[in-house]
Amino acid sequence: MRHVGAFRLNTHEEGPETLSKTQRKKAMGELQMLGEELVELSADRFRKIDLPEDLRAAVENARRMTRHDEARRRQIQYIGKLMRHVEVEPIRAALAEVRGESAGLTAMLHRLERLRTALLADEKVLHEIATLYPSVDLQHLRSLRRAALKEQEQGKPPRSYRAIFQLLKEIGDETSGVPADNAA
Repeated sequence: MRHVGAFRLNTHEEGPETLSKTQRKKAMGELQMLGEELVELSADRFRKIDLPEDLRAAVENARRMTRHDEARRRQIQYIGKLMRHVEVEPIRAALAEVRGESAGLTAMLHRLERLRTALLADEKVLHEIATLYPSVDLQHLRSLRRAALKEQEQGKPPRSYRAIFQLLKEIGDETSGVPADNAA
């Protein structure tokens, strides 16, 4: 018995074992869902995934279909059919990695937001930021903090508030680290 994708293909020397119709339908549905996930990826994330040329072309064709109509549904079915003949596990792993990158980025942004909130609430957090990121310009960060508090007080647009976030993000990118939760 040889495994291809989610299907087991029979070979003459291994006997007549086959999947039931229900099992085949379920497996095909899973492959279609995987194909739809490929279609929904952003362009740069899609480029990072290694796919056979025919499957890549079919997914790119579906990506160009703007309406979610019958033609797009058939194209997704076709993608599922093509996926029966490729090894699916590397594709699943790549998609899981892409989702993980996104979750990691979101977590980092949430930590930066908590750090900014803590900075606005207490000026002592400046010293914690200085220990985490020695390259930070404390004078500039302190002036941004004062300006952000003044903006909040006067009900002005939060320019300095956003600038603090961008500065923290740049510093985090430079050091390839992420602010610790205990700093917030």
